[in-house]
Amino acid sequence: MTILSRSDADHIATLTLSAPARLNALSDEMIAALQSALDDIAASPEIRVVIIAGGEKAFCAGHDLREMQAKRDAPDGGQAAIKDLFDRCTALMLRIQSLPQPVIAQVRGVAVAAGCQLVATCDLAVASDDARFGVNGVNIGLFCSTPMVALTRNIPRKAAFEMLTTGRLINAEEAQALGLINKSVPPDSLADQARALAATIASKLQSAVRTGKSTFYAQAPMSTQDAYALAGAAMVRNMANPDTDEGITAFLDKRPPDWRD
Repeated sequence: MTILSRSDADHIATLTLSAPARLNALSDEMIAALQSALDDIAASPEIRVVIIAGGEKAFCAGHDLREMQAKRDAPDGGQAAIKDLFDRCTALMLRIQSLPQPVIAQVRGVAVAAGCQLVATCDLAVASDDARFGVNGVNIGLFCSTPMVALTRNIPRKAAFEMLTTGRLINAEEAQALGLINKSVPPDSLADQARALAATIASKLQSAVRTGKSTFYAQAPMSTQDAYALAGAAMVRNMANPDTDEGITAFLDKRPPDWRD
């Protein structure tokens, strides 16, 4: 049985983490499977939105601790192997944000440590109201330094530092209030709500969405002046698109657009 399944329908690719015995941990195998699937999706123009889902008990419980401990048997105490693991996990997180298509996390159960990092890295997140989130590595003596990078780009600094230093888990209501997720919904409507959000995005002009996503992340670390320059250039390119001309004309004519994209 594969640890990552993929289903495509209506321009939406759903990737489901399927390693329940390990609580969908980001093992070497899971990281490789996700990386491969996302690379394939990036080259698939028919896919417009991606949903990453987990199981009922766990969305993702972070890295596989047994696998990490086993790496200590190397002559260097596992430092090279552990560095390689975190490098590959970082590459996966960066791949999600460099992906042309928007990525939605569909979260049920726990999303902790690198699993919380995965939620924070996705462009959007919908969670069941019984989901829980945390960067609780500090409880076992391993500060969640890499998950911290994504977390602190989602929620206020003091809230993030409290989570990181106390190991406290937060519920979906608090996660939504802090900005870690977009919405929390009843468990039985989670998949439908995530898919409805994906369908809405998939209905838009995809060249505009893809330009918008890349510009969104590129401008974020810039000064305000440089961000406006980058965004202005993106809008000029967007306006030059014949499909954008059709979209604006259709709006003014009060009719649906006839896009080629």
